[in-house]
Formats: sequence, C-alpha cells, structure tokens
Amino acid sequence: MATKYDTNPLDPEFPEKAKAAAAEQETQTLPYRGGPTQHFPDPLPTEGQTRRFAEPDVQAYSSPYAAPYASPYNGQYVPAGYQPANFADMNRSSSRKVTKIGLPENIVTALPYIPWYFGMVASILMLLFIPRSETKVRFHAAQGLAAHAAILIISSILGVLSNVTQMASFGNGIFNLVTMIMLIIFTIKAWRGKPVHIEAIDDLTNWFEEKISPKQIQ
Repeated sequence: MATKYDTNPLDPEFPEKAKAAAAEQETQTLPYRGGPTQHFPDPLPTEGQTRRFAEPDVQAYSSPYAAPYASPYNGQYVPAGYQPANFADMNRSSSRKVTKIGLPENIVTALPYIPWYFGMVASILMLLFIPRSETKVRFHAAQGLAAHAAILIISSILGVLSNVTQMASFGNGIFNLVTMIMLIIFTIKAWRGKPVHIEAIDDLTNWFEEKISPKQIQ
C-alpha cells in the first residue's frame, strides 16, 4: 500500500494514491492557549535635531582660501588654497647677480652666444673665472664656446674648399649668414631666460666644461 511519502513521479497512479493516503489521516488543530499578542517596542529616536548653520559658519566652510584655524575649527588642518604658478614668471629672465662677476644672470648667460667671436672670448673668460657652483652659467659658457668652435671649424673647411670650387664659396657665405642669425636668436633667448640647448654639440660642451676649470687661475 502506498503511503503519503511515496513521491515516485513514474507511477501513473501516484495522484490517486496520495489522495487516498491523505484521506485516512485527520487534520489536527493545535489548541489555542489564549495568550495576549505581544508588540515589539517602538525604536528609540537616534537622530538629533537638525541645527541651522549661521551665515559666518557656512562661509568659513565654503571658502577655499579660509585660514587653517578659522572659525569653526574642528581640530583638523585645512591647507591654504593652491596658487598656480604664473607661466610669465617662469619665463622671466633672472636678475640674480653671478658670483665673482656681479652681472645679472640673464646677461651673463647671453654673452657666450654673441656672434663675431665676441661670444667665444666671453665664454673662455667665464669658464676661467666663474666657479663650478654656477652650473647654469658655466653650461651656457661651455655651450657657446662649443658652438663658436664648431662654426669656426666648418667655416675654415668651406674656406679651403672655396679655392677649388665656386660652390663651396657660395656655401660658406650661406653658412656664415645662417649661423650668425642662429647665434643672435640664442642670445635673445638666453637673455630672456628661456632654455637654449644645442644637442649636436653636447659632447664638445661637456668637454669644455670639464677641461677648463677655474682652478687654473689660482
């Protein structure tokens, strides 16, 4: 005989057997004890009363440039507002006096690039007198000297070739004109405090800066 727990779905007589098994048992009703229904207590209020900030307090919190300890102060350090640097100030030529020369830095860094060999003489004197602590000034002096030396070598080679062909003489004139304009541009940029870097002569620049030491005049 099938029982109420016989749940084989493959048995085609399963529904009838389940009904017959359920009819044999009576539904039991639990006795009512008559106890009162208990209600859960209401939750206690946890939020305080909303306080309206005064206008000075709102301005103190909202102002990005408020002082670190402006009222109201809650114990936290509030940094001052960030002031971005002005790009015009960054490109402004320096007027700082260079050690052992007394001239402004922008003038001293521009002297090595003056054409017509004036810059070459100024570069040599600067490397001999300016201490190594003035790295920026010595770099421009060595780079200006390297530029003048490279121009002098190339111009000399073209001058020798000009005796053989007219094309070399024409090329020498164009080369001297272009290099003169280039040196004038470098002079103006250095005087205005803008960076001047001639990558093609880096090795010669480093060699001059290393070999020509201010200790030689002591």
